[in-house]
Amino acid sequence: MIDLHVHSTASDGIYTPSQLVNLAAENGVSVLALTDHDTFSGVQEAALASQKAGITFVPGIELNISWPTGEFHLLGLGIHNPSPLLNEIVNNLQKDREKRNKTIIESMQNQGFDVSYEELKQSAGGECIGRPHIAAYMVEKKIVRHRQDAFDKYLAKGMPWYVPHTGAELDEAIVAINESGGVPVIAHPLSLYVSWGKIEGVLSDLHERGVEGLEAWHPGARVVDCSRLEEYARKLGFFVTAGSDFHGEAVRADRKLGRTAGKEKIDDRFWLEELKPVLDKRSASVHL
Repeated sequence: MIDLHVHSTASDGIYTPSQLVNLAAENGVSVLALTDHDTFSGVQEAALASQKAGITFVPGIELNISWPTGEFHLLGLGIHNPSPLLNEIVNNLQKDREKRNKTIIESMQNQGFDVSYEELKQSAGGECIGRPHIAAYMVEKKIVRHRQDAFDKYLAKGMPWYVPHTGAELDEAIVAINESGGVPVIAHPLSLYVSWGKIEGVLSDLHERGVEGLEAWHPGARVVDCSRLEEYARKLGFFVTAGSDFHGEAVRADRKLGRTAGKEKIDDRFWLEELKPVLDKRSASVHL
């Protein structure tokens, strides 16, 4: 059983990287990719913990990409040595996150709420603060009763405290991931918010631009839709990945390590037959 998409406290998960690895081991996961949002800060800890736990570790990241509709998250899998360009992209995304978070806090202050950015940072703990952290902070401050209320009333798109998130340029991110020895993969492709009538053409264009993998299997989609996405992937030349997008039970109770759409176990074909051969080939070419 494997899992190629999980998050730790380095971004918006509730478990530290080592706790996450140990929990994965307890649940029978043998291959794990840490893909925190816009940061590599948890990778070293997770790699050491994986070595102790006997888990094959895949260092990764999930980058926010500029996209006209929905959201585009690009996974970089197998990144052992981030290139200068990739580090620059990550630094820019972190700066944008900080600017966005400060703007949201200022909006809250203007509405008379006793909040501060420093207090938010203490509450969040990790270096990569996002809206889930702000929602949790709002619960702590008794502004809302539940995290979901924070999104429904204030933080979701179209709500009073929503601030757009500037993403990286796709072509630049693809180059940066390739330079780092990793492979670019479209995360949860239905979040692109493209209709089924247009998605094949969009995916074809993304593949031609250098995106190599498609996360066809994700717990946020129905099994029938995942199967359909996998068919498109085969037709267009993508390799296929699967993940749980696990953040922790307190964030999404329906997501379990090593399980994807329909609560199905993620079997090792997604590693042995899909990702591993691509990473092996990439690693060999990088070290020539």
